[in-house]
Amino acid sequence: MTATPGKAPKKEKEKRQTPEERLEALRYNHMMYGPTAGERRPTVKKVNYGAPYLKHPKFQSLIAAFKKGTAFQFDVTDKAKLCSISTDGSHISFDGKIIFYSRPANKYEDNLLLDRTSTIHYQAYDALVHLVFAVLRSFPELEPPPLSYMGHQFHLGAETLEVGMAELGPNLLMGSYRHSKVQEKPRK
Repeated sequence: MTATPGKAPKKEKEKRQTPEERLEALRYNHMMYGPTAGERRPTVKKVNYGAPYLKHPKFQSLIAAFKKGTAFQFDVTDKAKLCSISTDGSHISFDGKIIFYSRPANKYEDNLLLDRTSTIHYQAYDALVHLVFAVLRSFPELEPPPLSYMGHQFHLGAETLEVGMAELGPNLLMGSYRHSKVQEKPRK
């Protein structure tokens, strides 16, 4: 028995699928056959807009100052940017731009208006979205507005907030609320 000493023959390696090829194959399978029984799309989480602010003491102080006609300010950080939320008693500002403001309706009530231009400008910031809904929810005398937020845009009913701004103007009336700027005098 004479055998030549040498190396054993190499086994052929099985070719593995690269991540790009796998994604392409999945895309093709989804296009042709749809998702499999185990693949369900994740359910969309319903976000409770305004909830982080409603119970927060700084926000409650802001609303109290707005109703009394006094000044208050606090800062929030959103997308690595420090934004200031403030009131001087007649308007609520976000990062220096007026978002809500009030106009006198009568001796005891003011009208709450939303500035659409500033709101649309900052609608990508989560802090502003929560602020808008928290302010609207903190006035129980206001009717629930048809304002919603989907796809990083505010919607008024079925249309975006931008629609109708040219005809109706940038001010959107949200309703009337009772303020505490006038002190009630007891009758004698």
